[in-house]
Amino acid sequence: MFKSWGFNTMQQRRPVRRALLSVSDKAGIVEFAQALSARGVELLSTGGTARLLAEKGLPVTEVSDYTGFPEMMDGRVKTLHPKVHGGILGRRGQDDEIMAQHAISPIDMVVVNLYPFAQTVAREGCSLEDAVENIDIGGPTMVRSAAKNHKRRGYRREEP
Repeated sequence: MFKSWGFNTMQQRRPVRRALLSVSDKAGIVEFAQALSARGVELLSTGGTARLLAEKGLPVTEVSDYTGFPEMMDGRVKTLHPKVHGGILGRRGQDDEIMAQHAISPIDMVVVNLYPFAQTVAREGCSLEDAVENIDIGGPTMVRSAAKNHKRRGYRREEP
């Protein structure tokens, strides 16, 4: 699943120092995280993904430890925090001072896949509550933040 990764820049390859991994479908994420870790990349992750990576012996920092705020509202709020989005959106050389003032570390790569909304609502007997809980907010928000700052953000592409 996670076979190809690199940087979205035509000028040069930039080092990945920190990656945020937050996936609902965890197939292949351990191997991908192992490859990142072997290259010295710091892993930052949300609850379930972080637990899986830690169980496999990978050094990982939970987003809640990084932000100082717990995941809350039954997991509805995990990554919606200025330290996360500031790290993704921060422009090196332009936002360094404000990031330092607020202890925001740059996040060089974002690895997400979204909640399986279409699969959920296609299930026979899917309740409105199940459908609503499978509307992903944090994942698309991180994708949009990374897209906005595409000149310095890493990307991950799933192979068909």
